[in-house]
Amino acid sequence: MKILVEFILCCSFLLAFDVEVSGEGAFNGKTTLLEFKNFKDIKYEQVHYATKSFPILINPSNTKKSYALIPISYYEKSKIQELKIDYTDNNERRTKLLSININQVKYDKEEIHVNPSKVNPKAPDIKKLIAQEYHEAMNIYETVTNKSYIKDPFIMPIQSKITSAFGKARVYNGSLKGYHSGTDFRAKTGTNIFAANCGKVVLVKNRFYSGGTVLIDHGRGIYTCYFHMSAFNVKEGEMVKRGEILGVSGQSGRVTGPHLHFSARINAVQVDPLQLVSLMNNKILKGK
Repeated sequence: MKILVEFILCCSFLLAFDVEVSGEGAFNGKTTLLEFKNFKDIKYEQVHYATKSFPILINPSNTKKSYALIPISYYEKSKIQELKIDYTDNNERRTKLLSININQVKYDKEEIHVNPSKVNPKAPDIKKLIAQEYHEAMNIYETVTNKSYIKDPFIMPIQSKITSAFGKARVYNGSLKGYHSGTDFRAKTGTNIFAANCGKVVLVKNRFYSGGTVLIDHGRGIYTCYFHMSAFNVKEGEMVKRGEILGVSGQSGRVTGPHLHFSARINAVQVDPLQLVSLMNNKILKGK
């Protein structure tokens, strides 16, 4: 089902400017796909949403359309959100406004019991380390490579049972500590972890919360993340192919047992990784 975008435009313009929200609509914690019908004299450039901008690109599997991926924050509330579209019409620069309805997802809650030292660390040096690791990661996520390394559909980093879905409110040792920022896969220590797609390895590090961590930049602001690993098979700066072994699973960081935590970001915004993969594979990379 496709939901038409509610335009803040005059009716005559609708005949020459066709945009749709693909799928079920826009939801917090999910990626929204805007699809633009291509016209000879119109060149789409970017979409502005909140404080960020997102490129409008030709769909490689359907060149009659262009698209933009809009990540919606997990903490976004139900509301009508205004977007601004930059484009040129007959080489004349123009901007149009439209609005989409942000819907609220009712995510589940789960209780987790871990080592108390991983819930509320008190030591100043540990708190400083956590802050440094957070800022280091955000600096990476906010870096948008102005090209895409993706050429084929995404694959799962591991073929295993999902033990915890994205978005669940996390209660650690009785204390609410945000939400589950990715998808957990069952993985005994030493299980191979594969790159979900081609990209550049931008971080390989043991971190306080996420343990053994690999971050991959796929270009155009898309990143995938692999946490709690016990050993690495790649180094920072390397280019990796889809399906290449990144390392092996473990139980490092804040965990209850060995598993793989798989997550994704677009322009630094955390999104449901499996929904993003499904959207990319079914709407943009299909037939590749």
